[in-house]
Amino acid sequence: MVATALAVAVSASLAACAADSGPPVLTWYINPDDGGQAELAQRCTEEADGAYRIETSLLPRDAASQREQLARRLAAGDSSIDIMSLDPPYIPELAEPGFLAPVPEDLQRTDGIVQGAVDSATWEDELVTVPFWANTQLLWYRKSVAEAAGLDMSGPVTWNQVMDAAAQEEKLLGVQGINAESLTVWINALVASGGGEIITNPDAPADEIQLGLDSDAGRAAAEIIGRIGQERLGGPGLPTADENASMNLFQGDQGSFMVNWPFVWPAINDANPEVVDDIGWAIYPQVDEGTEAAPPVGGINLGVGAFSEHTDLAYDAVSCIVQPENQSWYFVSNGNPPSSEEAYDAPEVQEQFPMADTIRQSLDQAVPRPQTPRYNEVSLGLQETWYPPAAVGENSPRQATDLITAVLRGERLL
Repeated sequence: MVATALAVAVSASLAACAADSGPPVLTWYINPDDGGQAELAQRCTEEADGAYRIETSLLPRDAASQREQLARRLAAGDSSIDIMSLDPPYIPELAEPGFLAPVPEDLQRTDGIVQGAVDSATWEDELVTVPFWANTQLLWYRKSVAEAAGLDMSGPVTWNQVMDAAAQEEKLLGVQGINAESLTVWINALVASGGGEIITNPDAPADEIQLGLDSDAGRAAAEIIGRIGQERLGGPGLPTADENASMNLFQGDQGSFMVNWPFVWPAINDANPEVVDDIGWAIYPQVDEGTEAAPPVGGINLGVGAFSEHTDLAYDAVSCIVQPENQSWYFVSNGNPPSSEEAYDAPEVQEQFPMADTIRQSLDQAVPRPQTPRYNEVSLGLQETWYPPAAVGENSPRQATDLITAVLRGERLL
C-alpha cells in the first residue's frame, strides 16, 4: 500500500511538472453568450501553435455585476486576469486608475472599424481596449401598420411620426421603459439624437462634471418618453418592459414599431416565423426631422489586465480573436454584430442578417453612453429621476441634473 501511495504521489508530481512546463495559460473572462467565445478561445489556441493556451472564465450575467467583480479584483492587483470582455460604459472606470494594459501600436489602428465601436473603446483620445463585437438598436416595424398609417419607410422617420402612426392605428410601441440600464440607453440615444450630451466634460473630476440634460435636447427627450408613457403608447407593461418584453409585444397582434437590438431577428424567426414577412427595419428614429439620429451603441471590447504576467501574449490572442473572419462567424453563430466593417460583407452574414448593411450604417452613426469613470452614478441617477415613463416631463432633466450633481459632489447618496 505504501508503494502504491508513493507511485500515485510521484505520478501527481510528474503531472504537475508537465503542466508547469506547458505553454502559458491565458484566462479570458467572458460575458455569457451561446458558447461563441469559448469556441474562439479554442480556435486561437490552435492558431497559437503551442505559444499559449486560452481558457475562459464566465462572468456574471448582468453588466453591473461584471463591472463590480472585475473592478474589485483589478484594484487588488489580480494577475490572473489576462483578457476581459468589457461592456463599453465601464471601460473609463478601469482605464482611469491604470487597470488596463496599454494597447500595442499594431492594434491601435481604427480604419475599417465602425465608428461607434471606436468611440466606445476610447478614453482620453486613446484606444484603451480593442473593439470585438458591436451592437446597436434599429427601428423595426410591421410593414402592414406603416402602410396603413401612410408612413413612408424608405427614408428616415421621426419619433413623432412613429408615435402618431401607432396611435392612429391603435397599436403599441416596443420600447424599454424598465427601471434598469435599458432606460439609460433610451435616454442617451434621445438626448444625443437631439444634438445634446448627458455630460459635457466627461473627463473632469467628479465635483466639476457638468451635465447637459437641462437643455433643448434633454427636454425633447423627456417629451418623447413622457408622451409614450402618458398616452400608454407602450402598453400597460411599459414600466417593466425590457428588450425581450418589447420584442414579444412587437411580434404580437398589437405590434407596430420597436427600437431594439439585432438579436430580435433570429429570435422572431425561431419563435414566430409567420410574422417575419411583415417585418421591416430602418435606422433609429430622428428626434428632429432632418437631423441624423444617434442610435445606441453597445457590444463588447477586449481589454488586457495591467497586472497580467503575459500582456504581450494576451494582446496576441486578442489580435486573433478580433480577426474579421472570426467576427463574421461570431455574428452568424451567436447573433452579435461585428465591429469590423469587412466582416459584414461575408456571404453568410448577408444571408442570415439581411439588415446587416443597416446595422453597419447604424453603428457608424451611433453615440456611446457617457464615457466617464463615474458612469454608474450617472446611470442610476437617470433611472431614479426618469422613471416611470408616464411621470417624465419638462422638469425631469433638471431633477436629474440636481440629483446627479449632488451625488458626484458627495452631497447625496443614491
